[in-house]
Amino acid sequence: MSPESHAGHALAPVRTSLEPTAETAPAAPAADAFEAARLALLRDLQLAFRKRSQLIQPLAFFAMVTLLFPLAVSPELSRLRELAPGVLWVGALLASLLAVEFLFRDDAYDGTLEQYALSGQSLTALMFAKTLAHWLLTGFPLALMAPLAALSLGVSASALPGIVAAVAVGSVTLSLIGSALTLGIKRSGALLSLLTLPLSLPVLIFGARATELAIHGAPAHAPLELLAALAVLGTTLAPLAAAAAVRISLE
Repeated sequence: MSPESHAGHALAPVRTSLEPTAETAPAAPAADAFEAARLALLRDLQLAFRKRSQLIQPLAFFAMVTLLFPLAVSPELSRLRELAPGVLWVGALLASLLAVEFLFRDDAYDGTLEQYALSGQSLTALMFAKTLAHWLLTGFPLALMAPLAALSLGVSASALPGIVAAVAVGSVTLSLIGSALTLGIKRSGALLSLLTLPLSLPVLIFGARATELAIHGAPAHAPLELLAALAVLGTTLAPLAAAAAVRISLE
C-alpha cells in the first residue's frame, strides 16, 4: 500500500465523524420541551402512587377537619351551613400546604433537579409539569371530596357543582404558589407555611365567597372569574420563579 493511500484511509474516519448524522442533528425545541414535560409528569405520578401514605395524608386531613367540625360547634344544619364556606376552604388550604412540602423535597435530595437543569430541556416546562402533577394528586382529589364534606355540613345538593368548580380552580393557584416558594426554602416546614399563607389569602377569600354564593343559590361568576384570573397569573409566573429557584440553588 502506498503512503498516499495509507494517509487517505487514516483520514477517512475523521472526515466521516465530522459529517452531520441523525443523532447530532438538532431536534425541534418545542417538541422536545413538550415530551420532556410529559415524561416528567408521568414520572411524578408513578412515584406518587408508590408512596401512597403521602398521597392520602392531605385528603385524610381535609376529611377529618370537615367531618369533625360539626362535633365541635353545633349539629344544627342552619348554623353549619353558614360556617361551611370557611370550613371547606380552610381545610383545603391546610391540606394543600401539607402536600406542598413534598413537591420538590425528594428530587432535591436525590439530584433529580440538578439533572433537569443540566438536561438542556426547558426547565420552566419541567417545573410546570411537576406543579401539574401536584395538582392532579392533591387539588383535583380535594375538589372531588368537597361535595361529600359539604353535604356533611348541611349544604344542599344544588350547590355542589359551584363548590367543586371553586375548589378545583382555587387549588390550581395554591399548587402554583407552593411550587414557586418551596425551592427557595431549605428544610421548609413551618417557614414555608408562614410564607405561603399571605399569598394564599386572595384564593381563600374569593373561594369562600364563591362557595357562599353557591350555597345560597346566587350566581358565583364574579369570584370564580377572579379565581381563574389568579390561576392564569400563577401559571404564567410560578414556573418561571421555580426554574429560577432551581438554578440559584445549584450555584
